[in-house]
Amino acid sequence: MTTQIDDTRTVRGGTDTDPLVLLLHGFGSNEQDLPSLVPHLPGGLAFASVRAPLTLGPGSYAWVPIAVPGRPDPAVVEASTDALLAWLDEHVAPERVVVPLGFSQGGLMVTQLLRARPERFVAGLVLSGFVLDQPAAGDATLADRRVPVFFGHGDADPVIAPDATQRASAWLARHTDVTERTYEGLAHGISPDELADVHAFVASALAD
Repeated sequence: MTTQIDDTRTVRGGTDTDPLVLLLHGFGSNEQDLPSLVPHLPGGLAFASVRAPLTLGPGSYAWVPIAVPGRPDPAVVEASTDALLAWLDEHVAPERVVVPLGFSQGGLMVTQLLRARPERFVAGLVLSGFVLDQPAAGDATLADRRVPVFFGHGDADPVIAPDATQRASAWLARHTDVTERTYEGLAHGISPDELADVHAFVASALAD
């Protein structure tokens, strides 16, 4: 399966030398969604918000189709991961600091990037996301490197099933230096308290 990302459908901000936050939207959304988070991040960062490669409808895109929630087709996940890495290789200098941040299905893609290239990313943020429960070639290296990852989610999420959240929590604890936060009453979204925690995590990760 061959999948490509169209760079003309990427929203950018900042300079080419600033640390880059790579924003990965969720199912049914698009690249215009997550840039609204940028004012809540520390200063001095650039961002790139990439549109997922699968078209669902006008203004609606996905990294993978939804079949069994929390358990996407590994072949499609791999194709989207390869497309995202190809985009990164073409448009981002290899020495540049990159922190992927993904919401929901975009959170899945954050973990896929870390598994594919554990040495490429200084940290990652998974917001209301999940993890592909299939082994990957980079898992052992990722576990050795213990890349810092923020995992934030609500306890009232009607979209990501509790068992998928629990799998992600356990997997991240085994493979990363995870900071996990659960937000009381939060559904499938991002709260002000979570934004404050995201700010603190990114600032700490880039200061190390």
